[in-house]
Amino acid sequence: MRRIRKLGEQESDDPLQGVANFFDIGIVFALGFLLSLIAYIGIPEIMQRDDVTFVKNPGTREMEIIQKKGKKMERYRVTRESLSGDGVRLGTAYRLKTGEVLYVPEE
Repeated sequence: MRRIRKLGEQESDDPLQGVANFFDIGIVFALGFLLSLIAYIGIPEIMQRDDVTFVKNPGTREMEIIQKKGKKMERYRVTRESLSGDGVRLGTAYRLKTGEVLYVPEE
């Protein structure tokens, strides 16, 4: 005798059928997390703008300045070396108690 299936009745003996839905939900959750992380870091701004400057670890010995001009990226590191050379005096720089540097140009 042939059994007639009713509307809404499922005929499956696979015990892992419900796990597939959890996998789909996990993929959607991971993709959402990845997109929010990219937006938080600001990667779209780096890719779209032509000229960007970042200061990494400001005020520490490991401070780096990263500049992007067009498609060229340059990386500068802070050193304790003092430089000298010939030229003219351009002004004076003062460090305030707050850590800010104030530059006063010569007239």
